[in-house]
Amino acid sequence: MDLLILLKALILGVVEGLTEFLPISSTGHLILAGQLLNFNDEKGKVFEVVIQLAAILAVCWEYRAKIGDVIGGLGTRPDARRFTLNLMVAFMPAAVIGLLFAKMIKAYLFNAVSVAIAFIVGGLIIMWVERRHKPVLINQVESMTWKDAVKVGFAQCLALIPGTSRSGATIIGGMLFGLSRKTATEFSFFLAIPTMFAATAHEFLKYRQLFSAHDIPMLAVGSVVSFISAFIAVRALLRFVASHNFMAFAWYRIIFGVIVLLTYYFGWIHWAAD
Repeated sequence: MDLLILLKALILGVVEGLTEFLPISSTGHLILAGQLLNFNDEKGKVFEVVIQLAAILAVCWEYRAKIGDVIGGLGTRPDARRFTLNLMVAFMPAAVIGLLFAKMIKAYLFNAVSVAIAFIVGGLIIMWVERRHKPVLINQVESMTWKDAVKVGFAQCLALIPGTSRSGATIIGGMLFGLSRKTATEFSFFLAIPTMFAATAHEFLKYRQLFSAHDIPMLAVGSVVSFISAFIAVRALLRFVASHNFMAFAWYRIIFGVIVLLTYYFGWIHWAAD
């Protein structure tokens, strides 16, 4: 296989792994990086499906003890059933709205300008939420009710807009609804599991005819790098939120979004219209 393709796979694997669970939008970064690397065709879509699966497997590995405990307790423990119910009800809003409007969103919003605007708007929202000083009502994921989960689930719907960030929408939304920063972050990670598995399965069925044995080296490189990068990012974010707010991510989003808009306006980079 062409070494250039493997290099592109490595770069995009790092981008996916590092951005999937940080509040900076993996989809937005992949759209931009894919255009810069000229790797945004149908084959690129297949590649994204695989590396996103690798990223979510990193979260499953990080929380394997918790996941095993919940599954083992479904038949006997109310807390395990409540936690599972919370994930289910939080997952449903984005699943339904995504099925209804996914084609429209991809047709009109999967472009550099839309992503850049979403970066900036999302950054401003993070700043606003961080400065509100809203009292914390829930300090543990186990203390959430199904109503809390539904609120976070509707916040996740905003992530259907590329550049918004699924983790950003759920974490910041959770904080706005009274979850502590750590609790909102952990619930965002858990909610990513059914959400991303469902999205990956949907995309796999859509692009299944494009999978080829010839692409195995490319997919393997991207998957391994994505898994490792995501694992590092998840652990780093958990340590980060223990003593920091999300203002650094807000500034990153705004500055990066402005740079993309400037490159588009002045023609420094030829961003595709869709």
